[in-house]
Amino acid sequence: MDGFYGRILKINLTEKIFCIEDIDDKILSSYLGGKGLASYLLYTLNPEKVDPLSPANCLIFATGPVTDSIIWGSSRYGVFTKSPQTGFYSESYSGGKVPEAIDSTGFDAIVIMGRSKKPRVLAINPEGVDFHDADDIWGMDTFEAEDAVNKRFGSVDSVATKSGSVVIGPAGEKLVRFAVIENDYWRSAGRTGTGTVMGSKNLKAILFKGDKKRPLFDKEKVKTFSKNLAIESKKSPSVLAYRSWGTPNMVKTMNKAGAFPTRYWSEGFFDRWENIGADALHKQCRVEPHACSKCFISCGRMTTVLKGRHSGLKLEGPEYETIYAFGGLCLIDGIEEIAYLNDICDRLGMDTITAGNLCGFTIEAARKKKINFRIDYGDVDAIANLLKKIAKREGIGDTLALGIQHAAREWNMEDVAVHVKGLEPPGYDPRVLKGTGLAYAASDRGACHLRATFHNPELTGMIDPETIKGKADLFIDFEDRLTLFDAMILCRFYRDLYPWERLCELVRITTGLKENKKTLQKRAARISTLVRSFNIREGLTPEDDRLPERLHKQILKTGHGIKRDEIDSMLQDYYNLRGWDKNGIPAGLGNK
Repeated sequence: MDGFYGRILKINLTEKIFCIEDIDDKILSSYLGGKGLASYLLYTLNPEKVDPLSPANCLIFATGPVTDSIIWGSSRYGVFTKSPQTGFYSESYSGGKVPEAIDSTGFDAIVIMGRSKKPRVLAINPEGVDFHDADDIWGMDTFEAEDAVNKRFGSVDSVATKSGSVVIGPAGEKLVRFAVIENDYWRSAGRTGTGTVMGSKNLKAILFKGDKKRPLFDKEKVKTFSKNLAIESKKSPSVLAYRSWGTPNMVKTMNKAGAFPTRYWSEGFFDRWENIGADALHKQCRVEPHACSKCFISCGRMTTVLKGRHSGLKLEGPEYETIYAFGGLCLIDGIEEIAYLNDICDRLGMDTITAGNLCGFTIEAARKKKINFRIDYGDVDAIANLLKKIAKREGIGDTLALGIQHAAREWNMEDVAVHVKGLEPPGYDPRVLKGTGLAYAASDRGACHLRATFHNPELTGMIDPETIKGKADLFIDFEDRLTLFDAMILCRFYRDLYPWERLCELVRITTGLKENKKTLQKRAARISTLVRSFNIREGLTPEDDRLPERLHKQILKTGHGIKRDEIDSMLQDYYNLRGWDKNGIPAGLGNK
């Protein structure tokens, strides 16, 4: 089938063996690639209620029909597994240049099972995989590990060959529950603990190398499609804003909306936000726009700190979510200090959203005398010290390394902890953006803004944030389209450039499938129902689709709040529109 290799690679780390299997076109047609195919494989291959850290839990890397093509926004890969952070479905995506190396190996998905007896590096190529010892790489930070793996295994003998690696850091090795998988130094499959699962398999790194290219249905139309998109879109306001300011520009937007989570979810406005926004970053640091492959948006910020105690520090970032997590939740009012904490998390291999939330939570625990630990709002060095303790699993860090649910129980602070399904929310307060509250509650992987990016229509006035009735209908429209983004796999920042009509055309010219909005929505719904079925099989209950009670009880100073019955109303509409029962259970569960 066009758009696919029609092959998956299965690797057994325990036995040091692999096999290459063909994929039936019916499966590809039903689920497409990326999220769709990987979710099908996860549902099919994972034992029911498997421990996420068990050798039997599959770790699946997948690309999509557009990967390594000239389609804009296509340099992405996804990682899929059962999350050690939430106990439910895990999906995480990353960009950079490495996605094209992953795709060049000629597989639609790579399934890793088992556990190696000793640290390993896998070197994957179109013929299969080589198993290498990683004893001397184990313990390295992510930057050191990536350099070592690329130098040792990444040499190429042809301009057509692409090579790149993904790695974990010390946090993944120590099984910190929110460890990430990193590539290209600063790009991360960053949420739900994919790096933890990789660490549980004693897998330090994977090197991908190959020269394969996907067969596209109509290469000439793909060229025309990409050329026209660039001509039409390069000067659009959203593209220019991202290229000029990147995601840090959201600091200003969210504070003006009163939805910037501050002082560990106590407030929605940070009075020193101007010290940590896009203007501050660009004034106080040397910043250059940076793009993944096949991208004209260039949202990344290659940042060099110019003065102060972190002078010379270079990184890509910090992104909005990192700024919110450390700047808003922890009241750090210097962008250079946030960059410093960002760098620590990157090198150790930890998710910055969860890390910042946990630091804010620890500050509250210390203030309430629940723990004996010296830390307070704005104390950068104490926060940096705590991050290192978490990665090493030392003292209080060992408690936090097991996640927010564990720490909240341990410290008797479940009424303070903010999370959904064990995953902390990103920087959009649902007490102001109520549809975002629905997004957090309904998301399969826990509190997540990216599955539908529904803060966007609420912030831009497409729909009133206070609206409850009928909101689920628009939410599903966004969620379905972005589910297809994750099947193809496409970057979220192209969401405004690929409306339904253009997405239908893209599917047709790459795969040959004659799609319209209605048929694509059915495909997206099929994927969503499959993932929902996976979660219910793993123990999901209606209570898991809820915001923390604290967010219902605590009203912001502006008077904004969200009632539980408002979330319940939107959820019931959502379930009904999905064709699920009142508890969110799909009909025919188990017959996937």
